[in-house]
Amino acid sequence: MKQYIPNLLTLFNVFSGCVAVMFAVLNRLELAALFVFIGILFDFLDGLAARLLNVRSEVGVQLDSLADMITSGLTPGVIMFQLLAMAERGGWNLGFFGHDTEMTLLPFLGFVITMASAYRLAKFNVDENQVYSFRGLPTPANALLILSLPLILLYHNNEILSGIILNQWFLIGLTLVSAYLLNSNITLFALKFANWSFRDNAVRYLFLIGSLVLILTLRFLAIPLIILFYILASLLMPKTEVD
Repeated sequence: MKQYIPNLLTLFNVFSGCVAVMFAVLNRLELAALFVFIGILFDFLDGLAARLLNVRSEVGVQLDSLADMITSGLTPGVIMFQLLAMAERGGWNLGFFGHDTEMTLLPFLGFVITMASAYRLAKFNVDENQVYSFRGLPTPANALLILSLPLILLYHNNEILSGIILNQWFLIGLTLVSAYLLNSNITLFALKFANWSFRDNAVRYLFLIGSLVLILTLRFLAIPLIILFYILASLLMPKTEVD
């Protein structure tokens, strides 16, 4: 029975991702972000459960990537679609749920993130070396980066930040950078602990503490800073420690 527990948690990730996609399509981006957070939590819990219960299956590995594709691949693509649509003016009328929406081809660029996520997950599934480190930005981290944008818009109420986020060139640039980071050769440390020693996991502990401080002080604005901090910390770490 215990071998089914991680897969059940992964299926809750699938459900959370499906709900997130629906809210993103309906342009309820704050609710989409909430369910992405929930899905990423289940993504963490299924791996934790598999390690604690000492159960692992090929079905579970494939299911985990399929769940990530929905929660951390499709959802950020739809969110970027919506942000680009907000930044864009003019274009043809495209109907969603009976409502005409003016847009050009530009918003569809957001799905480059989804395509890049699919390719990254496919590579991850055939790479046996990504256990205590990652090659390229993990899809959940990238999803958090993208979904932080509507949350900053909604809850920080800053005209300068809003002007930057709703600038189409900024969004285009971020989409391309996101796709690159997902499939880059940058080695990034994973938040998996072989043991609880501070000496062996100093960077991981400092990263978690620093992230908590940033979230408590900057709220949603902290998310892109944490992702940047994560990349820089990985680049500055000795390769032996990252691996």
